[in-house]
Amino acid sequence: MPPNAPKGVRFVIKITKGSDGSYKGALYNADQGQPPLSFATVTLQGTDVKLANSVLTISGKLSADGKTIDGGINGGGPNPLPVSFARTAPDAAWPIPEAIKPMAADADPGFDVVTVKPSQPGQPGKRFTLSGTHVVFFNANLNDLMALAFGVHAKQIIGAPEWADKDLFDVDGVPDVAGRPNLKQMGLLTQKLLADRFALKFHHEQRELSVYAVTVAAGGPKFSKTTAAAGDPPGFLFRGLGDLVVRNMTLKDFTNGMQSTVMDRPVVDQTGLTERYDFTLKWTPDDSQFAQFRGTNGPVQPPAGDNPNAPPSLYTAVQEQLGLKITATKAMDDVIVIDHVEKPSAN
Repeated sequence: MPPNAPKGVRFVIKITKGSDGSYKGALYNADQGQPPLSFATVTLQGTDVKLANSVLTISGKLSADGKTIDGGINGGGPNPLPVSFARTAPDAAWPIPEAIKPMAADADPGFDVVTVKPSQPGQPGKRFTLSGTHVVFFNANLNDLMALAFGVHAKQIIGAPEWADKDLFDVDGVPDVAGRPNLKQMGLLTQKLLADRFALKFHHEQRELSVYAVTVAAGGPKFSKTTAAAGDPPGFLFRGLGDLVVRNMTLKDFTNGMQSTVMDRPVVDQTGLTERYDFTLKWTPDDSQFAQFRGTNGPVQPPAGDNPNAPPSLYTAVQEQLGLKITATKAMDDVIVIDHVEKPSAN
């Protein structure tokens, strides 16, 4: 089990060998009904084992008796974490729970049960995730929740109280509809949470705003359609600030993710691309980026300085690595005007 995994959570690797001699592998969570994480690369050279995809790499040495793999697990950081896997007979293996199926596409979910609590001071990071049947938000402020609920940037929120970007909350809830919600349904859940627990009332207006427009650069895009299976959840994962893995997402999903986590103004998708894609993006953040991760949420990656091996700026990286272009411009965009909001009531 990876040493940074949640306490008590067990992981299983299943490796099969095809008739052509090639290997296939997948990582399963033995305690939660999550879809398996498939590996595009599975190799065995002598005793060297490697399993890799766009998110994770597991590499190690196979023991002489073929019963253990000792090595490291790396999500893209500079130092892999030590990990060991032991082979077991099929009848002694941990059972893998059935993966939770996607929520019906036309479902309009709310929370059946939900808790909202102030976050514990000093805990770094933010997290918006699904854990089994639970929807979990960690270190989320009002601006974060409204960004997820309505797909807006903080600068599209008018009339927010002074605590909107300061007070942090942890949310743990179970939807009242069976299945794993998609991104749109996560937004619907959060909208209802804000109305119920934060007493949010608002109206929409159109205003001219400073935005970033994302377009296709000369030469065209440099990424490929997703390899995710139908029904697999999308992924927008930071392995570090300025080290992003995107999986099974549209460019609209990507720009929404960038505006809610990275950029200092709204981001508009003008690429015209509608498929789902997989790609990675590495850059050196500047002082305008990741504002919501500063201060109480932990350190921000230091500037590149004189390091010749540091990744380029975001604008250069997007063009060189993705074949896209980010341009600062003005555009009419939707804003949300808050008429009333309160800090959430105690559970």
